[in-house]
Amino acid sequence: MAVERKFVAEGVRKARVEKHLKKELKRAGYGGMDLQRTPLGTQVTIFAEKPGIVIGKGGKVVRQLTQDLATDFAVESPQIEVQQVQNPSFNAQIMAERLANALERGWYFRKAGQSIIRRVMEAGALGCEVVVAGKLTGARARVQKFSAGYIKHCGEPSNTIVEKGYAVAVKKLGVIGVQVKIIPAGAKIPDHFEVTAKREKPRITSEIAITAVGEEILEDIPDETEGFDEEKLLGRK
Repeated sequence: MAVERKFVAEGVRKARVEKHLKKELKRAGYGGMDLQRTPLGTQVTIFAEKPGIVIGKGGKVVRQLTQDLATDFAVESPQIEVQQVQNPSFNAQIMAERLANALERGWYFRKAGQSIIRRVMEAGALGCEVVVAGKLTGARARVQKFSAGYIKHCGEPSNTIVEKGYAVAVKKLGVIGVQVKIIPAGAKIPDHFEVTAKREKPRITSEIAITAVGEEILEDIPDETEGFDEEKLLGRK
């Protein structure tokens, strides 16, 4: 297999695994996953708000997920590790799922979007953006954006700093797509700068200044006696 096709196949496999985990672990507060190749196989790290539901009684759910990844998605020797999300308000995937659930329960999209924005910003995030697209109020689809704080939309910071989450709300008129972007607290933004106070130079008294200037002048005066041959001047050998 060519290198390009291998990369495409890996990306497709990762997207399929992500979709499967979203569906199976919806009740557990699924917050994303990470795939890492190791010498012993594939390390799959699952982030969830409720790790107990992911593990299951006696590890039943984890064993079933491991078997599904090996058989259905051809993941080589999967080893699943479950980690709890410390602050769900900074996890974009969890916030997107909550927003989608609120829309399915009948919340008005403006109220639901502003509620997510408020919760994220009160937790201390630097910025948050919510995009809701679909048949929101009628038969015609449209897009509505809610934002607060500071959000990067392009460049390397948008890929490394901004947390992104996506979910779908199924309603009678059709599906509504939800996208959440979050810049968590403590993120280092490249274009951020701080203005510091000007440092005052220490004042030098007049006596110390005169002494220092006098010493500097004496050091700069060349020694006229250096290289002077007295015997040659008197005509002696």
